[in-house]
Parts: sequence; structure tokens; C-alpha cells
Amino acid sequence: MRISVIGCGYLGAVHAASMAELGHDVVGIDVDRKKVDALSEARTPFYEPGFQELLSRALASGRLRFSTDVADVAGAQLHFLCVGTPQKRGEYAADLRHVEDATESLIGVLGAGELVVGKSTVPVGTAARLAQLVADKVPGALLAWNPEFLREGFAVQDTLHPDRLVYGLPPGEDGDRARALLDEVYAPIVDRGTPQVVTDYATAEMVKTAANSFLATKISFINAMAELCEATGADVKLLADAIGYDDRIGRKFLNAGLGFGGGCLPKDIRAFMARAGELGADQALTFLREVDNINMRRRIRMVELAREVCDGSLLGKRVAVLGVAFKPDSDDIRDSPALNVAAQLQLQGAVVRVTDPAAIGNSRREWPQLDYADTAEEAAERADAVLVLTEWKQYRDLDPVAFGEVVARKRVLDGRNALDRDAWTAAGWAYRALGRRAG
Repeated sequence: MRISVIGCGYLGAVHAASMAELGHDVVGIDVDRKKVDALSEARTPFYEPGFQELLSRALASGRLRFSTDVADVAGAQLHFLCVGTPQKRGEYAADLRHVEDATESLIGVLGAGELVVGKSTVPVGTAARLAQLVADKVPGALLAWNPEFLREGFAVQDTLHPDRLVYGLPPGEDGDRARALLDEVYAPIVDRGTPQVVTDYATAEMVKTAANSFLATKISFINAMAELCEATGADVKLLADAIGYDDRIGRKFLNAGLGFGGGCLPKDIRAFMARAGELGADQALTFLREVDNINMRRRIRMVELAREVCDGSLLGKRVAVLGVAFKPDSDDIRDSPALNVAAQLQLQGAVVRVTDPAAIGNSRREWPQLDYADTAEEAAERADAVLVLTEWKQYRDLDPVAFGEVVARKRVLDGRNALDRDAWTAAGWAYRALGRRAG
């Protein structure tokens, strides 16, 4: 099939290359000339495991190209909308300007019988409104909503081997025609027996925000338990292990620590609350406000814990921060708890040196006042305390004996409960972590 992908950021670029991998002829459209040029030359504008190889392979096949001219989508059967929906400045609501602008520009070249497929995370009701706009301007063109469920660090895997496909379709024969086109574009995935959920627009829109809200709630639940563990002397890691054996609960997303960040969970739960308020159903999601509050409190607590470890004052203390990306295997620093803590430590007088395997470039642009190091050892040289704030494998696998020879004081704060406490304490380190007793 001939396919276009409108918006070539993180979601769109991965989706475009993945569709070419499935055998389709794909053109990716973006207004950012630098981004288009980089992608056209197989230079990835973000860090994502496996994407560089996928992009290079797709370009070499001749099935993928990028352009800034929306007219280049003419003749495509499907058009995927993959633009961002950031949080509005000063509000909780999602900013839909990019989605609306992309749809308007697409309408100018859209033909009857073609299908617009929304993948962006949008407030419920958006798809119905855009579908009416498309139908009014281009009779015979259709719109479907097909939310994405990408995990940063696993985006290629999640696109080519998703755990489900969700189709939000118009009613009647239009829905049948839209489904047939979606099944064709995803044919290799459908043929593997991947579960499909075929539903209306509103349900498809809510699936992504509901999923993210549930995951955020689970993370904040275990972090609330961490607060209680600190007050009672209990151990939150063992608590999570114990309740995680219950298959109704499960162990995933029960890792207490700094909490969630990134470009999805924080802004999505806030947009969900905002939209519920607009619909007069705000009482249904009031719990998400506390989920958000718990999450933000973890950052404050980590700064407090660093001060405690540094003998009650951060002023002039040398602090090494290992990791500034919001999660490992990513260079994304959007709403990163790790970067937020590093910045707060410096603002309170600490001499902060940070490192990260992938996110230093992005962090340097966002917070140039911080001092940066290429390795954990360089960051920790003569440090009074070491904070592990992103659980990269490189940091989990550090040798506490050898690493102890670099620092001035053997004091480690495990912000993700990722280290082997017994190994570090046996090597002479004073170990602290959120929700766990001192070691």
C-alpha cells in the first residue's frame, strides 16, 4: 500500500520506518526541515534501541522517504496522523493545534476513498469532530482512530509486534471499509493472531489515556506505600515483591522510587482530568490529582534525602547524579524526575555533576548550568554522595568495590531501588533508598 505519515517526531518516525519494514511505500511529512534532512540521511534525531538499523534498512529499500511538502502524500491510500499533543501552557488540557493543523493541511490533498488514521493521544471527542470535518470537506474520505501504545526503549518492538490493535471506526459500511484498509496495512501483524479491539471513536480515544492513567496510579500507589514504609521502618521492595505474587496485582510497575515522567504519562493524566471536567464528569477522576501529587512528592523527598545523607546541608557538597533521562534506553528528558532532582540539588548549593549514556546532549541544552561527565566514574570523582536516578544497566552493574575508590565518601542514594543493597553495603557504602531502611 501507499502510506503517508504526518508528523515525524518520535512516534511518527518509528511508525513510518516500521510500515516500510512491513512492505509498504511510505512518505513521512514534517514541517521541520532539519528533522526531515536528518531522517533522510538515516541520522536519528532521538535515541531509541533498534531504530537506527530499522531506519537505514527502510531507506535502503527505497520504500521510505521524507518530505516537508504535504502535496507529496497525494495518491496514498492511508494517512497516519502522528503529531504531538503537548500540555497547554498554564493548563492541564491537551494542546490540539498540531493535530488540527495537520488535518487541515491533509484535507487539501485528500481524495475520496482515502483513510485518515489518527494515532496521536487526544481527548475523547476529538476523533468525532475531525471525522465530521473530513467528511464535510472531502466526501467519501474516512477517519479512523488507531491509538499507539509505544514504550520508549521498546518502540520498534511495540510497533512491529504490538500486544493489541485498537480500531476506532465510524458506524456501518464506512466502518467496514475503514477496517478492511487497516487490516491490509497491518496484515502481517493481524495474520499472527494479534488481538484486535474494534470499537467506536470515543472508546478508542479513551483506551490510551485510561491505560496510562492506570499505570500512573499503580506507580503512585507503590510510592505512597514507600512513604508509609519510611514512617514505619518497613521495606517497600519486599512489600512490592510480596503483593506482586498475587496475579490480580502483578509485579510490573511496582518499583518504588522517583516516580514517572516523560512525554506521555504526566501530560496524559492531566489532559484526562481536564477533559473529564469539560464533560461534567470531573468527580470520576479526582483520584488522579493525588496520583500526580504523590509522583511530584517523590522528587522533593529525594532532595531531602540527599541533604540528610550530606550531613544536613547541600551547600558546597559534591554530588554525582547517574542518569538524567526519564527512563533507561531513552534520551528523553521531558518532565524527567532525575533532571528535576539534579537541578534542585544545584539550586540548593550542591556542586552537581551528571552523566547519562544517551541524554547528556538534550540535558545540556535544557540545563546548561549543570556540569556534565561522560562516565559514571568521572561524575563521581571525589563525590560526597552518589545518586542513581535512572536505572540504566551500566549503573545497575557497577562494581561497588572499584567504584568506591573514586569517591570521597561512600554514600549512595538509590533513586530507583535498582542496586543490590547487600553488595553495596558489603563494599562499605552507606546505602539509602526511598521506602527502605538505611543500609
